[in-house]
Parts: sequence; structure tokens; C-alpha cells
Amino acid sequence: MRILIADDSALIREGLRLVLEEADHEVVGTASTGTELVVRALELRPDLIISDIRMPPTHTDEGLRAAQQIRAQWPQAPIVLLSQYVVVGYATELIESGVQSTGYLLKDRVFDIRAFLESIERVAAGGVAIDPDVVGQVISSRRRTPLDELTPRERAVLELMGEGLTNAGISQRLYISGGAVEKHTQRLFAKLGLSEDASVHRRVTAVLTLLGH
Repeated sequence: MRILIADDSALIREGLRLVLEEADHEVVGTASTGTELVVRALELRPDLIISDIRMPPTHTDEGLRAAQQIRAQWPQAPIVLLSQYVVVGYATELIESGVQSTGYLLKDRVFDIRAFLESIERVAAGGVAIDPDVVGQVISSRRRTPLDELTPRERAVLELMGEGLTNAGISQRLYISGGAVEKHTQRLFAKLGLSEDASVHRRVTAVLTLLGH
């Protein structure tokens, strides 16, 4: 397979390269940021993209956002996302979306080389590979509060609201556009059950929900 690797750690990129090349796969390119990943993926159209979820500049969900941008222009893009630990919001979204050619694996899984290679080959062939530990945590977390439904980016937006930042201030702090802040804000309001009601100040209520968690 022709594979593109994205991770901000040069050590991890090279480690993955060695594992993949030892298995007779070809690493056709690497990327260290989400922006670079999008450009390289659409330019190279590899057989598989392997990307860390957290990359610069904020180290929250750049890899995931990059994957979404790639899929917007290349819907069939085969993508495996790697994570240091389970983020239930991402896992649930992936599992319930039914999107093919998608993988979500913990980085520790790479050390089980045989299982790792089987997982990425399954994704490249159009299948789905979700780490067993990820599935286990999703199942065990079915009793969740609305706050647990927030993605890390939505949680970050809410926490900055709690600091009193305006949308413009949140935009500067997270290095995202004002439109993106508004989108995350509306999504977190919806997840917290805060409808557009003139009698309720949604920003204040959302922050109070966070503080009471």
C-alpha cells in the first residue's frame, strides 16, 4: 500500500515508517500539522492515511478536523486516526456514523504489530477498525451527562466562555475562525439542550452547567 503518515512527532513518524516498510508497504509522504495533512492527502491520494488526532497548533483535534476536510473533497479517503487515549465523543461519533474505510486505534496498539497491520489493511480495503479498548469505553459510558457528549473542541469553547471570552476572543485563543466558534457554540448549546428561548441566556446557562459538573 501507498501510505501517508501524519504526526507532529518525528520519532513516531519514523517508527511507523519502519513498521510499515518492514511489512512491504510504501510510505509516500509525511505531515506534521493538520493543514499539511490535508494538502498532502489530496495531492498524493494514498491507499491509506494514518494520522494522530492531536497536532499543532492547539493539540486538540486537528487531525480529526483535517480528516473531515479531506473527506469533504475525497469522500472515499481511507483514514486511520491514532489517539494516545480514548475520547468517547469521537469514538461514539465514528462507531455510530457507519462510515467505511475508517479506523480509530490507540497508539499502544501499534506495539502489537500484527494486529495493527491487520487493522490498517482492513481500513484500506474499505472496512472499519475500532480499537477494542475504544469500543469497551463507549459501551461502559452509555450513562453519560450532556457534557460528556461534547467533543474536546466544544468543551474548550465552553471553558473559554467560562473565562468570559467573547467569540472573537475564543477565536484568537483557539486559532480558529469566528464562524467555526459560532458553529461549535451552536452544537454545544444543542447537546446541552439549550434552545433559542428568550427567557434563557444560553451562554450563562451553559457555563453554569459546566461549573456544576
